This record gives sequence, structure tokens and C-alpha cells, in this order.
Amino acid sequence: MEHRIVGPGPYRATKLWNETVELFRARMPLRKHRCRFKSYEHCFTAAEAVDWLHELLRCSQNFGPEVTRKQTVQLLKKFLKNHVIEDIKGKWGQEDFEDNRHLYRFPPSSPLKPYPKKPPYQKDVIKFPEWNDPPPGTSQENIPVRPVVMNSEMWYKRHSIAIGEVPACRLVHRRQLTEAHVEEIWKSMTLSYLQKILGLDSLEEVLDIKLVNSKFIIHNVYSVSKQGVVILDDKSKELPHWVLSAMKCLANWPNCSDLKQPMYLGFEKDVFKTIADYYGHLKEPLLTFHLFDAFVSVLGLLQKEKMAVEAFQICCLLLPPENRRKLQLLMRMMARICLNKEMPPLCDGFGTRTLMVQTFSRCILCSKDEVDLDELLAARLVTFLMDNYQEILKVPLALQTSIEERVAHLRKVQFQKSYPEVYRERFPTPESEALLFPEKPKPKPQLLVWALKKPFQPFQRTRSFRM
Repeated sequence: MEHRIVGPGPYRATKLWNETVELFRARMPLRKHRCRFKSYEHCFTAAEAVDWLHELLRCSQNFGPEVTRKQTVQLLKKFLKNHVIEDIKGKWGQEDFEDNRHLYRFPPSSPLKPYPKKPPYQKDVIKFPEWNDPPPGTSQENIPVRPVVMNSEMWYKRHSIAIGEVPACRLVHRRQLTEAHVEEIWKSMTLSYLQKILGLDSLEEVLDIKLVNSKFIIHNVYSVSKQGVVILDDKSKELPHWVLSAMKCLANWPNCSDLKQPMYLGFEKDVFKTIADYYGHLKEPLLTFHLFDAFVSVLGLLQKEKMAVEAFQICCLLLPPENRRKLQLLMRMMARICLNKEMPPLCDGFGTRTLMVQTFSRCILCSKDEVDLDELLAARLVTFLMDNYQEILKVPLALQTSIEERVAHLRKVQFQKSYPEVYRERFPTPESEALLFPEKPKPKPQLLVWALKKPFQPFQRTRSFRM
């Protein structure tokens, strides 16, 4: 009763759905049951299905031990809605599934989710900007020509150019590395790093590259506080003051200096509910709709923890700065609450860690379209975030260094070609260095005494002595 590990790649949520359906249909124990004085073959009760599927999901490395029984019931409701199962009388779709003794069976065939059809992609779609090319609309043919009045002087100039006496004037483009080029370098290299970690030929089926904003990446790298939290330029996108005060209160419990209201029994539960209501009413999850497939794809690397952390680091750089800041503050609060032994229970039915995951998973990761496994995938991601949020929400130093070195190199090349004389003065060539710093004569190696010593040889008379 084991799940096949579904690695990173496009349509991972659909692959996991089909994998779970096939395992459930193939291995769910079936037996004879009696209901209202009548026997039914090859069926199972709702409670038996919940027990078996819950154990399957908890033992799967695709979902993990954080899966709750309630989530399993929700998944079986979706199974009933999609005709993966039907009740003993053949009804399915609108009927509600509950954790009880009601009998269910498998239909003769169970439809699997089809993969969405997209146009074929090309390898290496992420290209570095061609900053040497002239900007669009500045070709020789598109240069606007202003009509001139013909006189003797203009006629002589045109005639001289025609017979070759005077060279014709050509438009020369100066190679400049603009801010737009720098932003494109940040975007292209960041996406290339992500594509390499995921091991994919293309990112087109994982995220829409056109929606990636290079300004977000640069802001998330450089506009940060000493604690590594993003600083927003637009204060209107900041968390409301009352939400921020409530988060500080629970994060520093029981030393909540920001709140001056008198505390009462159950005060911390009300504060937590205030925070949960705010995040639960966000129009879009913090990880955004268009990055859903990218984050789900990274979940396929959780068996390789270091690679998963690096991939999550890059994906979180693609977030809008206000989303990244809200995520940083939320994850820090959740982690502190889970580690705080003085925090009273915030819910009677769940432990603190499970409550955090169940409360905030949907406001962190959610699909715009209906995805049948989005709740389980969101819980898996939030659990990993809670355990590694300090590393994941850091700026990947290797990526930052690589991009900064490339930009510095291009600026150096641009300066060298634009101002060759100034470049020679500031950066001497090997020939000019040789003139400024002539080589000193190398000292001769000292004669070693042991090199003069030779083994004793007897004296031999040669012909030269006879002559």
C-alpha cells in the first residue's frame, strides 16, 4: 500500500489524483455486507474507506503524516462527486459522504482526470536579453526623414556622396546596459536556476513566464530589513495595524506589550480568530494563483530537502513584495506559537501545529480552478514551510552573487568598448603594466656544496700528455 513518488513537472496535481484513484480502486479491501436484511457483495462502508485511505495518504511521501481524517473525508466526497465511488444503489454526484456505516462500491469503470492540452513547447525558452541589439523601431529603414530644401550646397553634398568622395553617414548604436536590461537579466537567470533545479526542459507548463515581474525579484532581494523581512514602498499595501498588533501579541505571548486591553479567559482564542478571519478573506492566496503549479511542482522534491529549499527560495522571490512580507510575518508567528509551551490551547479538537496548518493552508496555497487535491497539497507545503521557513524566505546567496557578477561583467565590457582610452588609463593592459613595473632581474640560484661533490675517480693518462 505505497504511493509512487510523483516528482516535479507539469500537471503534478492531476498525476497525483489519478495515482490515488488507481491505488484506491485496486487495493481497497472489498467484502460482503448486510444492510436492512439484504446482502451486498464486493462493497465497503464509508468508515472502512476513511480508515484505509487515511492510512494510505499518511504513509505516502507525496502527502505525509500531517493528513487528517477530516481531509480524508473531504477527498472521499470528491471521489463520490467524480464517480470514483457510488453508493450501494448506484447513486453518486450530489449525495453527501459521511464517516458512517453507509455502504459504497466501485463502478465498473472510473474516469481519470485528463491532462490539459497545451501547444508544444520549445526547449531553452528562457533567453538572456540581447542588449547589444538596437532597440525596436530604430533600424536604418525606420529613421524619420525630414524634407530639406535643395540648394547648391546640398546638391554638392549629395553629389559628393554619390561619387564616393564623402562617406555616407550611418546610424551607429552605442551599446548601453540600461536598467531594463538589468531587470531582464535578473528575470532570465532566476528562471534558469529554477528550471535547472526542477530538471525540466521548459517552465512554460509550470508557470506563465510573461507574468513574472522582474521588479518584484529585485525588490525582494534588496529592500529588506535587518531581520530579512521585505520593506514596502507603498504603505497602503501593508498589513492593517490591528492585524499586525494581534500577530505580535500571539507571537510574543504572554508578553504582548502592544495590546493594552484587559485580558480575559479565552482572550488568545479571539485574537487568533481575528488573524484567521483576515487571512481567510484575502482575494488571492499569498503564493498567488499563477504560481500554484510551480509550488506544487516543487513539492515533488521534498525527498531531497536541500534542493526543495533552494527551489522554494526562488519561487518565493517571484512573489509580489506585499505577499512575501505577509507570508514572512505569518510563518514567523505560526512557528513561534507552535514552539511556545506557555500558549493555552487555541482549539479543543486539534493540536496547535495541526490547527496552524488547517487554518492557514488555504490562504497560503490555493488554485484558481478547482483542483481536487489542493487541500492536501497545501497542507503538505505549509508543513514544510513551518519547518524550514527561515531558510526558504532567505535570499539565495549563490543566485544573487551570480547575477551581480554577470551584470558587473557586462558593465565592464560596455565601459571598455564605449570609452577605450579611459579604460586603458583606469585598467592597464599587460603591456602598459610591463612599462610601469619592469621585471627585476631574477637572482641566480646559489651553488650548492653537495652539487660539487663527486665520487672519487682514479687518474687516467690521456694522449694529450704524450704530445
